[in-house]
Amino acid sequence: MMAVKEYELVIFDWDGTLMDSLAKIVNCMQLAAKDAKLNILEPVAIHEIIGLELGIAIEQLYPGVTAEQVAYVRQRYSHHYVESEQQPCLFYPGVEVMLQQLADKGKTLSIATGKSRKGLDRVLGAVNLQPMFNGTRCADETESKPSPAMIYELLELHGVKPEKAVMIGDTEFDMEMAQNAGVDRLAVSWGAHDVERLHVYSPVASVDSAAELASFLLR
Repeated sequence: MMAVKEYELVIFDWDGTLMDSLAKIVNCMQLAAKDAKLNILEPVAIHEIIGLELGIAIEQLYPGVTAEQVAYVRQRYSHHYVESEQQPCLFYPGVEVMLQQLADKGKTLSIATGKSRKGLDRVLGAVNLQPMFNGTRCADETESKPSPAMIYELLELHGVKPEKAVMIGDTEFDMEMAQNAGVDRLAVSWGAHDVERLHVYSPVASVDSAAELASFLLR
């Protein structure tokens, strides 16, 4: 694969792209549903909403729920997620090396995630990676994916034109957000959505490992 351009700004999704947290998200959503006496859904159904803002995700999983139910499920999900962080999630193999390689080559690294600000700050603190990322945007402080708002804000923050940025993610929401913002998409094959679904959004590449991702961006 040959990179068609050199990117200044590299924007990452978090869950399912950098961090292997899908099983934890599924478990916490199932526990929250049990607390709320809602149907406990299979992992494949919960994978469908990973990347969305939590309230929107709950509404999609449980059509017809009331605002009070959404608020309760959100509260219980957050409770279970914080409790579960006694056993931290791991990065996918090679992710930390890949991030350092990109940073060493002068790439500006940012995050656009469906996580809450509180949740992202907590996990970045736990893994001691705050200095690695020059900007972050979360779904509870702007619009949820697939709105382009997070990417627009990161482009403005860094003074980078859309054609010099790339969004890296594992879901259709990541790809559609980037397409809506007019930036290139790069798909990873190890996350929540089958990579074939991401190809609909014409990514510049799809990669099967963090090492392959670094090689593509640094050619």
